[in-house]
This record gives sequence, structure tokens and C-alpha cells, in this order.
Amino acid sequence: MVVFNDQDEQKRVDFLRKREEEELAQVLSQKYGVEYVDLTLVAVNVDALRLITEEEAKATEAAAFGRVGKKVSLAVRAPEHPKVKALVNKLTEMGYEVTLYMCSQESLKRAYQRYADLSYAQETKAGVFELSGEELEQLLDKVTTLEDIGKLIKEAVELKKAYRITRILEIILAGGLATNASDIHFEPEEAAVRLRYRLDGVLVDVLTFDHDTYRLALSRLKLLSGLKLNVQGDAQDGRFSIKIKGDEIELRTSILPGNYAETLVLRLLNPKSIGVPLQDLGFGEKLLAQLYKEIAKPNGMIMTTGPTGSGKTTTLYAFLRKINSPETKIITIEDPIEYHLQGLVQTQVDKKNYTFANGLRSALRQDPDIIMVGEIRDSEVAQTAINAALTGHLVFSTLHTNDAAGSFPRLIDLGVDEKVLSSAINAALAQRLVRKLCEKCKVEGTPTAEEQKVIDKYVGTIVDKALVPKDTNKVWRAKEGGCAECHGRGYKGRMGIYEAVFMDPSIETILRSKPSEREIYAAARPQGIPSMQEDGIIKVLRGQTSMDELRRVVDLDTI
Repeated sequence: MVVFNDQDEQKRVDFLRKREEEELAQVLSQKYGVEYVDLTLVAVNVDALRLITEEEAKATEAAAFGRVGKKVSLAVRAPEHPKVKALVNKLTEMGYEVTLYMCSQESLKRAYQRYADLSYAQETKAGVFELSGEELEQLLDKVTTLEDIGKLIKEAVELKKAYRITRILEIILAGGLATNASDIHFEPEEAAVRLRYRLDGVLVDVLTFDHDTYRLALSRLKLLSGLKLNVQGDAQDGRFSIKIKGDEIELRTSILPGNYAETLVLRLLNPKSIGVPLQDLGFGEKLLAQLYKEIAKPNGMIMTTGPTGSGKTTTLYAFLRKINSPETKIITIEDPIEYHLQGLVQTQVDKKNYTFANGLRSALRQDPDIIMVGEIRDSEVAQTAINAALTGHLVFSTLHTNDAAGSFPRLIDLGVDEKVLSSAINAALAQRLVRKLCEKCKVEGTPTAEEQKVIDKYVGTIVDKALVPKDTNKVWRAKEGGCAECHGRGYKGRMGIYEAVFMDPSIETILRSKPSEREIYAAARPQGIPSMQEDGIIKVLRGQTSMDELRRVVDLDTI
């Protein structure tokens, strides 16, 4: 005896009917010479969907399901129908390039279901995530601490609605902007996904959330960044921007395969962070005055050294902004271009064809006055940059060395003849970044015995005593728990601590004998520029940063 299950039979009938519909749509697509699409198998982009009202879409039997910039993918039942042609003309007049796709009625039903989300979903153009000024201000009003951000994200996660991903990303991105985060880290672990902000150079936990939510957010961020959704085993890099009140802030997306899921880092390239004038970066008065003289010279090389994340790019851009004028041509060779500056010719290296070396050679044929080379990595770049400095160009670049004196031996190691260094190099600058104490809540106190010992040691070695604050027995510390102004951290913003070696007769003489870093350091002491440790101690005594923070970035146990 055969038993029929009505429910199973109906599923089978529905399946066969849908298959018939899709097969017919494929045949018609060939007839009309357009592509075929099954909207039940692809993601329907709500930003494309909103280009056509639900009423118009149903009346035309059409649905916009994909959008990349001004290119729109439009699924239709009848490509030659007058209503479809009118719709295509309308979109074309709006500036869109329309590609038609043939689809079935069942496909369209799937697309029409997404209209329910449009009243909640935030519009997101390809490559641009828009935050309304009003929305951002409301979020900023609610955010005083990282706990506030975590609470808002948690509430959005618990919505369990289709539009919650947009809301979650709004909060995460707005929170990053509100706290001046430089990077946003999504780190999948076994049980949950960890969200962290890098605030003033230090990673801080915000919250953890579930893998399902992260998977949807990751797909959204991949689409925004122009990355491949179906690639999960390879590293991918992309970019998109946040649009706020007409201003755009670029974000760099980095994705790596991980144990539990892909890990994602967003770098916020806020133009305001590199818009700081040279005089506000933290240079001491004596050092700043000398730097003004060096960057005004018509030729030579100025090197900035320090580890990754020490603010070298910000310093170089500050130099370039200071000397940029209609009378000069400035060309940069960068990897990658992080910030866009008006009046400069900025170029980006390509590993295959446009390296730092051939980029620099090409730039020299463009009749520049000033060249910025993102980094001197090898002998070829080093020697080409030195030759540029010797032939009438002002060259800015960076090196990975621990201190300013180490720049010279490093260039010699890269094959530069020590005899030409004295003619080519104007200055070598080294730097680190320290967090600034919050002016609203920093706490005044006295140094511990150990701290006082360190302070006295470095105050004693400062050549120009006029730079030393009068009271060397007073320090400031970060308030535990901070305040609303610093989002509960006790620190707000960062500043540089610096040291420099300028070319003078003493340095010229010693360079002829391939000197060590210590010998160069000793020869430069009469210039009166404090070392990074000394500069840091001066800033501690002025209440700009703390001893704890200074110890985090420099070794205070050696001179």
C-alpha cells in the first residue's frame, strides 16, 4: 500500500513549478539577448531596491537588485515591454548605467519581500556608508564611555531584524569616530566575536557578540569595500568611506583568514588626524625653529624614523603642508596613499610595476621641487633618494631605525657612500607617540622615589637647561575611570616626543669614519636638542603626559 504525504507532495509540485519557471526564464533570456538571474539565490541590495518604489516595481514587473556606483542591475519579466523601457530611460536620465536581467515571477516575489526593510535600512552607496548628521549627533549624545557604545551595539544585536546589521554598523562606526579610534578590530574567537577599538595607540575591548551577526556584518563590509564575498581563504584589502554632513572619511579594510572566521580590521583615515599644524605636533620650541629652517632649504634630505604607528606619516604630511605653495611642485610615492592633500601629485606604489625605486626615478623626470618617498626599504631606493637630494631636490622619507643617530649607519648599510651623506642629509628626526593626559581630569601628585630618580637622571643630561620646567618634583597622572571628556580613559589625544640630529661640521667630520650610533649621538649633543627620553621627561614635568605612558614607548633605563 502506497501512502501519500500531502505536504511532501505539495513541496514537490512547488519545486517542479519553480524549476519550470526558471527554465522558461533562461530560454527567454537567450531570446532577448540578456543575462538570466535567479533572485532566490543572490543577495538583493536594498540600496539598489530603493531606486524604484515598490508600487512602480510591481507595476513594471521589475526589481533593481544590484548597485555598484552608478551601475545598476535590473531584473525584469519582459525586457521589451514599454513600461520596462520607460523605467530604463528614467534610470538612465538619473545618471545610472542599467544592465537588464531576465528573471521569473517567483524571483521577483523574493525581491519584493525586501521592500519591508527599506523603512529601516540606512542607504549605503557602493563604497560609501552614509551617516546622517542628525543620527550621528544623537549617537554622540548617548556615548560618553565605551560601555555606552557596547550597550547600544548589544541592543541593536538583540533586535533580530533584517535591518539590524545597518544599525550595528552605524553604532560601531559612529562610536569609532566619537572616541577618535584609529582602528576597529573584529576578532572571531571560538565562542564569540571580540570588538576592539585602538584608542590613542592602545587596543581597548568594547564587547563581544555572536558569530551569526558578525557573518552578516562581514558580508556588508565586504560589499562596501568592493571585496569578494565568496573568497574566505585568502587575505583581501579594500576601501570605503563614511559620509557625514557632506564630509567623507575613508576607511581601509583588511581581512585575513582565521581559525574560526575571517578577522577584519578597519583603519579610519580621518583627515582631521593629519590636519594638525606642524607647531601642534609636540615639537619643542628649539627643535621646531630648526626644522623650519631645514624644510625651507631648496635641496637635501630630511628623514623621519621610528617604528610603525609612531606618527611618521603625520609628520611628513605636516612638513609638506607647511611648504606647499603654487610655486612648488611636490610629488609623493606612497604605499598606500592614506590621505589626500590638495596641491600635491600623489602616486601609489604597485608591487609589480611601480615600486619605490622606479617610482622615484619616474618622479625625477617630472621636474619636481620636492619629493616624498614613503619609505627607504632597500639599497636602490636609498641611493636614488640620496642622488635626488644631491641634484637640487628637497627629499622627505622614512626609515625604520630606533633613533635619529641610527639613520646614518642604516643608510651606509644600504650601500650609500658615507662621503656623500654630509652633502645630502639635512636632518634625521626620530619620534614616538605618547597619549596626552586629559586636561579635564588629570591628577596632580608627587613622583615615587623610582620616578624621581629617573627624572633627575634625564634632567641632568639635558644640554639646554632653559628647556627644563622649574618644578622637577611634581608630576600628573591619569585619573582612574577618567571623565566624560576622555570617555573614561584618563587620556585624550596623542602627541609626539622627538629627537633630531642636524648636519653640522662635527657630524660631517665624524661621518667620514663610518661611526657608530653612540659616536654620532655624542657628536650631536652640542646642538642642544633633547633626546626622546629627555623630551618625554620635559613633557611629563609640564603635565602633558604621564611617567607610565612615557615608559610604554621608550626605554628609560639607558641614556
